[in-house]
Amino acid sequence: MSFAFRHFPAVHDDLRADVLAGLAASPKAIPPKYFYDEAGCRLFESICAQPEYALSRTEHALMREHLDAIAGAIGKVDCIVEPGAGDCAKVRRLVDVLTPAHLVCLDIAGAPLAAAAEALARDYPRLAVTALGMDFVHDLEAAAPHLPPGKRLVYYPGSSIGNFPPDAATALLARFRRLAGPASQLLIGFDLRKDPLLLHAAYNDAAGVTAAFNLNLLERINRELDADFDASAFRHYAFYNPAAGRIEMHLVSLAEQTVTVAGQCFDFYRGETLLTEYSYKFVPREFDALAQDAGWQPQAAWERDGFAVHLYA
Repeated sequence: MSFAFRHFPAVHDDLRADVLAGLAASPKAIPPKYFYDEAGCRLFESICAQPEYALSRTEHALMREHLDAIAGAIGKVDCIVEPGAGDCAKVRRLVDVLTPAHLVCLDIAGAPLAAAAEALARDYPRLAVTALGMDFVHDLEAAAPHLPPGKRLVYYPGSSIGNFPPDAATALLARFRRLAGPASQLLIGFDLRKDPLLLHAAYNDAAGVTAAFNLNLLERINRELDADFDASAFRHYAFYNPAAGRIEMHLVSLAEQTVTVAGQCFDFYRGETLLTEYSYKFVPREFDALAQDAGWQPQAAWERDGFAVHLYA
């Protein structure tokens, strides 16, 4: 077994800086990457199992149905790079069919990533696995020294690209391009625009798991930044904005209140919202244009039930 893990300690400093800056902004906002502490990772797994949230099941079915065609279009690769790898479950199917020599996985939740990547390394003893506990949005270029030479495939599944506004998404895809280098490829999943009622239900599940996931962000801030958020004084609120083509997820203050975070005070008025996530939904041709602006050229595409996986080179 070949396994290596490196933790980038700047993640905690970034949390403090981003939260303080986000609470001082108008409107208030915190990046969605901070959902994923240990409890947040568990809650997200539960979200994916809810009947209203079909994205993960649809992606899994698409990959199962088209895996041979996807592998054929990709061809031989020496290394798979997966930003936001999470539990490393999705990349396993690609490792099975592409048999790369190396896998480099990146995730802000360092401890869960290390455990998942080490388990993967045990299951694939001929695969050299490197796990980087990092905020790849801030520190992507720091992954470069850990990439072996050869042809690289960047794998970014799950519609995570939808968390970024179009300009930021283009910039991130361009950074993927530079990191991967010449002769590289990008395999990316994204959710498509569909019935707004279906999208609304997906982010407002009857069991309240998405609400708990959203509110857990406040619990994390309390624990890690010596804050005093009262989660019961906020309500999960998510809706689909059809003009912008995105889900917006907020925490709404139910009362006028003052919250202390890392020694600084922030006032909320009743009804004020804290934006915690955008989730953009795409039209395929528009996403192709976005990727082309980042330097990627379309190679192949697969769709199923409102979800798409595209290959670029």
